[in-house]
Amino acid sequence: MIDLVLLAFIFYVLLLGLKRPFLWVLLYVYIDILAPQRIGYSLISTMPVSLIAFAAAFGGWLVLDRKEGARFTVRQGLMLALLAYCWWTTGNADFPAEAATKWDWVWKALLFAIFLPFTLSTRARIEALGLMLVLAIATIVIGTGMKTVLGGGGYQNLKFFVNDNSGVYESSTLATVAIGLIPLIWWFTRHGTVFRPHWLVTAFAAALTFACLMVPIGTEARTGLLCIAALGVLLLRYTNKRLMFIAAAGALGLVALPFLPQSYYDRMATLAAPGGDESASTRVAVWEWTLDYVAEKPLGGGFDAYRSNRFAYVMPVKEVDGNTTTVTYREVVDEGRAFHSSVFELLGEQGWPGLMIWLALHGLGLWQMERIYRRWKGAAAEEEAWIAPFAAALQMGALVYLVGALFQGIGYQPVMLMLVGLQIGLASYCARIDSARAGHERSIKRRTAIDSKLSGAVAA
Repeated sequence: MIDLVLLAFIFYVLLLGLKRPFLWVLLYVYIDILAPQRIGYSLISTMPVSLIAFAAAFGGWLVLDRKEGARFTVRQGLMLALLAYCWWTTGNADFPAEAATKWDWVWKALLFAIFLPFTLSTRARIEALGLMLVLAIATIVIGTGMKTVLGGGGYQNLKFFVNDNSGVYESSTLATVAIGLIPLIWWFTRHGTVFRPHWLVTAFAAALTFACLMVPIGTEARTGLLCIAALGVLLLRYTNKRLMFIAAAGALGLVALPFLPQSYYDRMATLAAPGGDESASTRVAVWEWTLDYVAEKPLGGGFDAYRSNRFAYVMPVKEVDGNTTTVTYREVVDEGRAFHSSVFELLGEQGWPGLMIWLALHGLGLWQMERIYRRWKGAAAEEEAWIAPFAAALQMGALVYLVGALFQGIGYQPVMLMLVGLQIGLASYCARIDSARAGHERSIKRRTAIDSKLSGAVAA
């Protein structure tokens, strides 16, 4: 039954897209994030719904959509360069079969992010894409929050829609994405036009924010706690009453402490003492191995190059006998461990060139959103007042993602690449407004100059 419902919805949107082709772009975003083909049990799992939506989004824009104001930007060029470089390293990878498997989804994520800004020609489309990102993630987050509140959480025990610990369904990735989208959620409570500001919208935003905050607790993802802390610091910039904000955040944390399970405390405690946790110790060892690896292969080893790593590190082991606790140190030998950091993921797989492209892509995005925020801050007109807060929300989302990416291999995460596409779309939209305004001002100056010359000639 669930297969039929999901398929009916997908084909209904495909039909609607014949009149509004941009709906096919939103459909692909929905399918790529939620993965309904993995939620269903039989019929939908055998159909290439993602490929159908992918082709419809591109084909619809090429054939049916208007292409007013479409332009190719520097950041799109960086993604194209990264795509080309990934293709080259895949062809020269240390592990060709594994690299080809990862390439199968990375190229689509990068290509779609490059294409996405071409379709974002109006405020309505920019807002619709932001709303689709929020609601698609909310579909997963709401269920996660409910399970956490009802006691169904725990590290590697919290079940999502699919029984697959990959993509956005990976616990730390979901925690990072959920926290990163909180500023965008609240933007809709003040500036949304699809759902106009209303107390029901605010109530839903508050409940969804609570669910987002529950994800790091339910999954016991340490990265999620760091992302919450990062978001709290970022929000201080946009809060007038900073002391009250800090006090309220501290009080909320204290109130929540009695309701957190002991397993959560135990796992978060490893943040203060990473040397006593095997997972944290492994990450440090992998990062050290990666630096040695690129010293020999500065151009990288292709996707999944980590499979060739092998290293040893020392772990403290506590033994409790009555009231006596003894600590002994043992050597642990490990191999084939993932990078657990997007920085080292890019460095090991794409070498220094790939890492530089990736850092430039996100660094330029932060700078771009800062410029837009400062340029449009204080705009009073309703058609412009939304721009600065939207840029701030996208900037905070990107910064939270980068904090989470320091401890996860999510350098090519599709949701975050879509966020990059949304940033580029907003920047292009603002550039078109400024260009039109500058052209209008030049036209007025020319008419004024002509009128002055005519008046002078008549007077003479």
